[in-house]
Amino acid sequence: MEQLVENLNQLFAEFTKDAASQVENGNKAAGTRARKTSLAIEKALKEFRKVSVESSKK
Repeated sequence: MEQLVENLNQLFAEFTKDAASQVENGNKAAGTRARKTSLAIEKALKEFRKVSVESSKK
């Protein structure tokens, strides 16, 4: 579970950096990276939710 949270923090940091580059500088490549990272965040959040529910049942 700790590894999932660490991974999510890293993904959020990457997303924030790339999204800011797109918004502030109009960097299209950063926008593409931000969208790709958002999909990875979605998958990681689903995994976190699954693990969290399983651990709460114990």
